[in-house]
Amino acid sequence: MAQLNYHHLYYFFVTAREGSVAKAAEVLHVTPQTVSGQISTFESYLGTALFDRIGKRLFLNSLGKVAYEYAEEIFASGHELLDMLLEKREQRMRTFTIGITDAVPKVLAFDLIHSTSKKFDSTRFIYKEGEFDTLCADLAINKLDLIIADRNLIPGSNIKAYGYVLRESGLSFFASHSQAEVLRKGFPQSLQHAGMLMSGEKSSMKYNLLAWFERLKMSPRIVAEFDDTALLKMFGQEGHGVFAAPSSIAEHISQRYGVSCIGETLDITERYYAICTDRTGKSDIVQHLLNQTK
Repeated sequence: MAQLNYHHLYYFFVTAREGSVAKAAEVLHVTPQTVSGQISTFESYLGTALFDRIGKRLFLNSLGKVAYEYAEEIFASGHELLDMLLEKREQRMRTFTIGITDAVPKVLAFDLIHSTSKKFDSTRFIYKEGEFDTLCADLAINKLDLIIADRNLIPGSNIKAYGYVLRESGLSFFASHSQAEVLRKGFPQSLQHAGMLMSGEKSSMKYNLLAWFERLKMSPRIVAEFDDTALLKMFGQEGHGVFAAPSSIAEHISQRYGVSCIGETLDITERYYAICTDRTGKSDIVQHLLNQTK
């Protein structure tokens, strides 16, 4: 039976993490030739390449990315084991992995989960960010325990999971201080003459806003779209346009980005969900999270 050489795996892991053979050699206190030799031996043993070599640079290929994810978990568990033995703990620290869709505002995600993380301080929480479909695929194969998302699973989904509403919120609109006084008058019709900064395709907010504008028979000028909501807010701060965000974090946005709220609507409701499987849905962590939001 084939055996995994963890020494070779560690050289591969450090190289992938550091991004180059030279940087890995510095971390490992060996020569670059040693690192290259160890990786070549590892790939030869596996019978497949883990890196694509373009010039002098190394890029993880599809198999390499999978191997890196496993290696990351293996060595994290190794560090945990060492800590446990050194501290003479008899109980293993459990891990709980939460995926957060990149459309969920970071401050909102923190607000939803920080008290649960604090309560279960003997649990190592791992937070991963990504697109909704990618995180759902990871949930289906037990690589995640929970997803926090700005949308629920569609009916008839082939993923056996369940979504629970964590929070509902109206939308507030923000502009730079210099624009706010004018735009506040006659809101929301004042938006007809303002440039809008919109969330990108990944966010349900974009489509909710467009539908709302259509109902109001308005067609604001969309000057930019952003996948990165933090970047969107920075452009709004500098006066490039009006942007919307959940009313539940309006105070934080005003203070953090130095913008003013020009109005709010309850005609658009943003919902944020906890999505989990039968395996984790009854866990004490998920139950605490759901109870906190009731």
